[in-house]
Amino acid sequence: MDIQDLDRIDILPLTAEAFEPFGEVIDLADAENFQINNGMCTRFNDLATVELDGEEARPLVNIFRGKPYDLPLHLKMVERHPLGSQAFIPMSKRPFLVVVAPDKDGLPQRPKAFLTKPGQGINIGQNIWHGVLTTLGEVSDFVVVDRGGAGNNLEEYFFDEGYIVDFGK
Repeated sequence: MDIQDLDRIDILPLTAEAFEPFGEVIDLADAENFQINNGMCTRFNDLATVELDGEEARPLVNIFRGKPYDLPLHLKMVERHPLGSQAFIPMSKRPFLVVVAPDKDGLPQRPKAFLTKPGQGINIGQNIWHGVLTTLGEVSDFVVVDRGGAGNNLEEYFFDEGYIVDFGK
């Protein structure tokens, strides 16, 4: 099958309502915040629900450096983390692409694609199918909070033909 014949997924703007079945949007514009350190620092409080299951589970705080992808994107694989959530918080104001898929009987269904606003992050819920970190334009760094500890926390699924992800026409 030729790549132009693949099912097309249009990229949508990322909103809390549209993303709710898959996790949380991390956006300082909507966050509870208050002053600390004698008014010299603003704390944006409780931005994501960290989910951890399994023996010896502990949160990991990482930095991921993502190389940019080109659009249109040929989406061939999604993954999920059955033992914990995974939050991606950009360290720059560049938007990035988020691909998620609903689950049916343990298999990913037709994915959805979202484009973050500059500075928005996401917290992908535990056991939610999603694409890999997909930066656009430039190499980008992210603070990533996910699960460490015993157990296999990664499942991958490869689509037979895949999908084309791009902006609508």
